[in-house]
Amino acid sequence: MKAPKPLQPLILLSLIALLAACASDSSPPAKPAATSPTPAPAEAAPLPAYQRELSGSLLNVPNEADVELALLAVDQRGRPQALLGNIQLRGTGKPLAFRLPFNPETFNKHSRIELHGRANQAGRLILRLPEQPIARGDTQALGELRLVPAP
Repeated sequence: MKAPKPLQPLILLSLIALLAACASDSSPPAKPAATSPTPAPAEAAPLPAYQRELSGSLLNVPNEADVELALLAVDQRGRPQALLGNIQLRGTGKPLAFRLPFNPETFNKHSRIELHGRANQAGRLILRLPEQPIARGDTQALGELRLVPAP
């Protein structure tokens, strides 16, 4: 279906604005003077009864790198179909512990689930987590996961 002629400039302008917003280099926000330490996974509050979690630690994450982990339902070609859970972390230069909660009911609606991860520094992708297949919707300790250089 083709858009009417009067809407084409508006669609084009919207796409350009979206791309510009995604590509803009904004300076990182100023750090507050005093920050409370993030609780370690062992100290975190218990999960609600309807949730499960993946836990472990990420290796090779540089200090001040922004890390995102996502639990995704993917199709047969490896394309993301649904986001089942995600978290964002900040690298410390040491193994980075994580806890990724998810709802097991949504997990069971998909045939293929993978854990994906990436690390950015200064707005540039520097590392990625090779896809980790997740076979069941239970709470699992994944152990140490190593990030590798991004292509």
